[in-house]
Amino acid sequence: MDVHKLRQLLAHEENEKLDFKAELHLTTEGERRELVKDVTAMANSRGGRGHIIFGIEDKTKRILGINPELFQEEQIQQIIYSRTDPPVSVKLDLINIENKTVAVLTIFRSKHTPHQMISSGAFYIRRGSTTDVMRRAELASALQENGLMTFETVVVKDAVLDDMDFERINTFFASMNVSVEQPQYILMEAFGFIAREGNDEYYPTIGGLLLFGKRPQVFLPHCYIKITYGDCTEIVYGNILELLEKSIEKISSIINDKDYPIMAVEEALANALVHRDYLDISRGIYVLITDKTIEIVNPGAFTGGSKVYMHMKDWVPQRRNAWLYQRLISIDEKRRFMRTGIGISRIKKALNKIGDVKFINLGRQNSFKVVLPR
Repeated sequence: MDVHKLRQLLAHEENEKLDFKAELHLTTEGERRELVKDVTAMANSRGGRGHIIFGIEDKTKRILGINPELFQEEQIQQIIYSRTDPPVSVKLDLINIENKTVAVLTIFRSKHTPHQMISSGAFYIRRGSTTDVMRRAELASALQENGLMTFETVVVKDAVLDDMDFERINTFFASMNVSVEQPQYILMEAFGFIAREGNDEYYPTIGGLLLFGKRPQVFLPHCYIKITYGDCTEIVYGNILELLEKSIEKISSIINDKDYPIMAVEEALANALVHRDYLDISRGIYVLITDKTIEIVNPGAFTGGSKVYMHMKDWVPQRRNAWLYQRLISIDEKRRFMRTGIGISRIKKALNKIGDVKFINLGRQNSFKVVLPR
């Protein structure tokens, strides 16, 4: 951290990764808790490094300065380390600017989120320029992204085994040279498609319904693809393979152009189905078709932060749903999900004679958008 970097930060408004504070007091336990709450919230928020700058008036960004003697890095680190689980990594820099001293507390990007505040047991996150308690879906998503939870193996107790397509399940096992004349519950349990719960009965799991459900939308109403073109909107339902197949068939009929590389749309849509945030139950995948573009928006921003990846950047997204991906590549006979991730280069290549492809990460909206030219 230097004066040049500090001036760059001061040019921005407060956001999820930037906070301005006039002063810091650590004499009482309440004041120490407030610091820890702000630090954990920034560490738990999407994106890269975060910064809390002390000695700046938050509304006007006027440089007030601080008393350097009150900012001891060892003390601040000890307060944060002993009150967060897992500990949040921070660094303190004192910068001289306009004949005043400003303290910059850097909160490093963490691979161990979510961080918990030990004293209250709460998990915090930044919403714009404010600190707030993490909602259940946000906490579950953070746990899943770091491999601490697999949502796909959670049982759906309202569903029964008859809600699963056993013909497709048996086809899957047959493709693995496993002969099945009757449903193989033990094998299905081993793969995580079903699980025992409470009374020792078998129930479908979320992952089982996503892969083999006859009508998964009954139990997982956010699992759909909405396609809008002109004044028309259609909603496609089904398990993941059905969603892909039905949606591509519908999009092909709307475009009605045999020369258009529909395989590029299929790869982009397969990516959306694999990478979407299934813990965001407020919406499904959205496809907007205009005369100039096909936009595919899925819930679930890339965990690297709020950044726009334009056509010139060859980028491979981080896989969010490893459990789901591992089973999809085995279940899909057409091997469409084998190409997800590495298929981004192919999408661009397939459309390079038509126009530029854009990959847009919308961190604040927890969305990822692909814009394909027509």
